Amino acid sequence: MTLTKTQEQRKDEESNKNNINESYFKTVISIIGKSFRFLLFPKSRFEQFQIKDIKKIHRKKRSKTKKMLQSSFTLIGVILTLSIISLSIFGSWIAPYSYEEVTSYSLYSWKPPTLEFPLGTGYAGRDVLSRIIYGTRTALVISVLSVSISLIVGIFLGILAGYYGKWVDSIIMRVMDIILSFPGIIFALAFLAILNSRIQNIVIILGVIGIPFYSRLVRSSVLKTRELGYVAAAKVSGANNWRIMFRHILPNSIQPIVISMSYDIGRLMIIVTTLAFLGFSDSRYINWGFDIYIARPRMWEAPWAAFWPSFMLLVSVIGFMIVGDGLRDVLDPKYQLAPK
Repeated sequence: MTLTKTQEQRKDEESNKNNINESYFKTVISIIGKSFRFLLFPKSRFEQFQIKDIKKIHRKKRSKTKKMLQSSFTLIGVILTLSIISLSIFGSWIAPYSYEEVTSYSLYSWKPPTLEFPLGTGYAGRDVLSRIIYGTRTALVISVLSVSISLIVGIFLGILAGYYGKWVDSIIMRVMDIILSFPGIIFALAFLAILNSRIQNIVIILGVIGIPFYSRLVRSSVLKTRELGYVAAAKVSGANNWRIMFRHILPNSIQPIVISMSYDIGRLMIIVTTLAFLGFSDSRYINWGFDIYIARPRMWEAPWAAFWPSFMLLVSVIGFMIVGDGLRDVLDPKYQLAPK
């Protein structure tokens, strides 16, 4: 009996050893096969590496978003910005009176706040609360469209100037210097006086004013990144200039642009309101600056008519500025490495 037990144990041990050897052999063969596939097809990667890379990217995104939202100050800016965007999109449902009612005339001019008019009335008996809600859409749409024009054209010119350099850089930058030589608000007033104050003219002129800023910003980033190793590797691999500029250089230069966009929207909202206060606004649309101008002679009699549009402008600008600070803290390496 003892002999048979020992023989069975030896057989089990030998079979286990054979199974272990087979598993080792299969593992080695699979690693060699994947290695040859990686050598023959350089773009292919091990599946486990791909999974790790994807998880790493998601972790980085979550950590950046979490870091940004953990700051109570930044969270306030996000809430304010989302509130302003919501008012501009859903203003027709939120406002107590329709657009036609707050652009028509009634007998309740300059009335103090009541249940019927929570923030009082202004010129021609128009509800102040409804007008500041509808004015949010005008200020935000003009600012966002103007920033979009500045961004698209500025990125294109900046990346051309930074990548090609020489005479291309000289011509583009001299044109940008000419535009920068005029104060932005004076430049806008001059052209709006020559043309007219239609909303499309305001958007185009404000967009042109912002082009030099973004072109210089992109150019400085491109000058830093065009000499890096991955750009040289892309050139050696045969990639054309357009692919190198917009596929390799631009994505690595986009961080300062994203940060500046938030600041720029707030800045343009101030300019749009200032232009309307000076009389350069489209009369078809409600504008905070126009309401402040109309209420200016009634500051002591009906202060609410000028206060609430000014307060909405203040809240909007503060919201976008705080979000810009939060984006800078998350995206800018200088502020990530700075001691807290």
